[in-house]
Amino acid sequence: MKKLTRKEEEVMKILWRLKKAFVKDIIEEYDDPKPHYNTISSLVRLLQDKGIVGFNQYGNTYQYFPLLSKEEYRRSFMKQVVSDYFDNSYKSAVAFFVKEKGLSPEELDELVNMIKNEK
Repeated sequence: MKKLTRKEEEVMKILWRLKKAFVKDIIEEYDDPKPHYNTISSLVRLLQDKGIVGFNQYGNTYQYFPLLSKEEYRRSFMKQVVSDYFDNSYKSAVAFFVKEKGLSPEELDELVNMIKNEK
């Protein structure tokens, strides 16, 4: 799966939170200045064309819902990040986050326990 654009991700985050929504519902979730109706409608149709969003039709109105879960997208996105920036090395990725975020010893212990429990 290709990475979504920033604008597509914004729409998906709203749909994941709301579960289903009309374009006007999505727009209401934005801070001011709110995007134009046609902008959001076009983004949702692009997501629909990509097979990421489904819809129910009520007359001339469409209610949209995510076909791709947030977890599925996160998994795919993170695999791509590890591939693109860490030479497919999860060890390098974790080491980067440990150094950058300054994880506490307790958090590092949690990570170690999570790894041990996965085996």
